[in-house]
Amino acid sequence: MPNPTTRWSDERIDQFIGRVLQIGVLLAGAIVAVAAVAYLVRYGAATPAYGAFHGEPANLRSVTGILQGALTMHPHALIQLGLLVLLLTPIARVVLLLGAFALQRDALYVGIAAIVLVVLIVSLAGLTP
Repeated sequence: MPNPTTRWSDERIDQFIGRVLQIGVLLAGAIVAVAAVAYLVRYGAATPAYGAFHGEPANLRSVTGILQGALTMHPHALIQLGLLVLLLTPIARVVLLLGAFALQRDALYVGIAAIVLVVLIVSLAGLTP
């Protein structure tokens, strides 16, 4: 039976993680492009009101709200979903690297990757001062 660490060489892991990053960025770009077309179809003829700033509605400030809005194909929610996918792509890289280092039984790099992952999650969750 082959050893899992020999099956997944450093080069193969790097190629896999690189492919995940490419797919993540392309998927995010495709979602935003489709959403931009939908947005222009729906709101393209509207006159913008430059005198007042209106932030994103509360339902588009949470992952749950974004996903619910995207299921209804709302253009604003789809754009937010594309940005969320783009944001999650490097996080997926860190998670994959953590798994790869664990397979290789490299405790130092598992620790470093875990610290990086915690820092990313804490900063994205808005828990930093």
